Amino acid sequence: MTPDDGDGFVYCERGHRHWGLYGAAGLLLTDPARGVLLQHRAWWTHHGETWALPGGARRGHESACQAATREAGEEAAVPVSAVRPTAESVADHGGWTYTTVLATTRHPVRERVVNEESAELRWVPPGEVASFPLHRDFAVAWPALLEQLDRELVLVVDAANVVGSRPDGWWRDRAGAAERLRDRLSGLVHTGVRGPDVGLGDAGWSWWPRVQMVVEGQARDVTPADDVEVVSAVRDGDSQIVESVRKARDARPEDHVVVVTADRELRSRVEAEGAGVLGPSTLLNLVEG
Repeated sequence: MTPDDGDGFVYCERGHRHWGLYGAAGLLLTDPARGVLLQHRAWWTHHGETWALPGGARRGHESACQAATREAGEEAAVPVSAVRPTAESVADHGGWTYTTVLATTRHPVRERVVNEESAELRWVPPGEVASFPLHRDFAVAWPALLEQLDRELVLVVDAANVVGSRPDGWWRDRAGAAERLRDRLSGLVHTGVRGPDVGLGDAGWSWWPRVQMVVEGQARDVTPADDVEVVSAVRDGDSQIVESVRKARDARPEDHVVVVTADRELRSRVEAEGAGVLGPSTLLNLVEG
């Protein structure tokens, strides 16, 4: 064992004993066809004989997402390549945190018990999870986690409005300005955003968004990035954004759809479609911060 392992018990400010010197993390993995993956903890483990998530202690150098996916691989043979993280929720116990990483499967997972920490692994329909003898802390967290299960944050960005919100010479090279915005948005996909920063409330939540950038005019030929979809407006940009919101809502009605624009008329139109709205300056502060 090295000092970076993170294995060990600590006491939080509430006087509870927890596993993980640097905190802990677990993976709440959803397969729409099978449910959520639960782990029946071996009798000898901390809170043994209860059901919870594959997970464990964070290492000193790890993010919560890295720890959760590593532990799921070590305990349930879930490959990192099969996991698409969508959000995370942090439970702060005072001096110790547990982070639940919510994710969906990119392709079918062949889970199996890999080590002695698991007595069983099972895909459980979300509506049946609460009937299991759950780990104490997981039972407390489950109702809030269930509300966000299999939901994603979709950011639809009005590129012309965002790049035009700052006088940095964008009018001389609108395509170049749109490309710079695309690249900054790509970074945001990987770092994630805090829920309150995009109007999603609870400070304990963060999201890895799916991003769609709508371009028009001289920026029409901007190419997409691997993780940023670029949509060229067929008619005008506003109509394309409204159409993008409608398609997103039709395809996945429970997702959080947020449009980034300062255009008042467009704001009204997308709000009527059930989307939230974020101002350009807020987005730019996020991608530049």
